[in-house]
Amino acid sequence: MRTVEIPEEVDKYFEKGPRTIEKVTANEDYTLTVCFDNGEIRIYDMRDMLYGVFEILKDKDKFKEVFIDEYGNIAWDIDKTVDSSLDWNNRIDLCKDSVYLESHTRKQRGRFCLQNNKPRDHSSGE
Repeated sequence: MRTVEIPEEVDKYFEKGPRTIEKVTANEDYTLTVCFDNGEIRIYDMRDMLYGVFEILKDKDKFKEVFIDEYGNIAWDIDKTVDSSLDWNNRIDLCKDSVYLESHTRKQRGRFCLQNNKPRDHSSGE
């Protein structure tokens, strides 16, 4: 059996406990501005990911429909008229831990994170 060592940055991330995404905003350049519960504002670049399952996000209007799902991950519903809790093939998402680890810190902090976009509650019709 081969033993794989956990990268140092991953180990440090989980040492402090996983982060919670408080707000996500789609930017015109196919990046996401993400606010985490520890006060960090990070930029996640999706420009090189817009193929395969994410190809639908090349449509900027669809890309801007980003939200935080009920598990705290970044997500998009392919068809907004379909309940993704019943048809799981309708949702594409990004793991919050991967987003944190693969993003970079935004240089300027500001009032960006004051209003959050909490997870959608599909049971209430939101």
